[in-house]
Amino acid sequence: MSWETLSELQTELKQFAHERDWEQFHAPKNLSMALMVEAAELAEHFQWLTEEQSQSLAADKKQLVAFEMADVMIYLLRLATELDVDLLQVVEEKIKNNHERYPVDKVRGSSKKYSEYKQEE
Repeated sequence: MSWETLSELQTELKQFAHERDWEQFHAPKNLSMALMVEAAELAEHFQWLTEEQSQSLAADKKQLVAFEMADVMIYLLRLATELDVDLLQVVEEKIKNNHERYPVDKVRGSSKKYSEYKQEE
């Protein structure tokens, strides 16, 4: 399988769910909860690791992490499909918004949130 666009992948995932009669379970509420579960399973692989350990996973552990990342992406894409959200468009909008909210000259090297550094002005 190979997809050239996100839309093609979304179509494949929708077809997969349809063939198994899973659409009945794929309400946005359920998909968002499944997404959170998968994100938690991803985080579990890093629980108790040091920063250094988290950056140098063994190959077998990295494969497990990659599969969890895929699960997160699959549920996110299914949610976007069900809500008719163009993820590429909204990500572009969000990045533009972040450029405005987090100007380099004010936030470089800082982990503060927008609301925290904005209060200092």
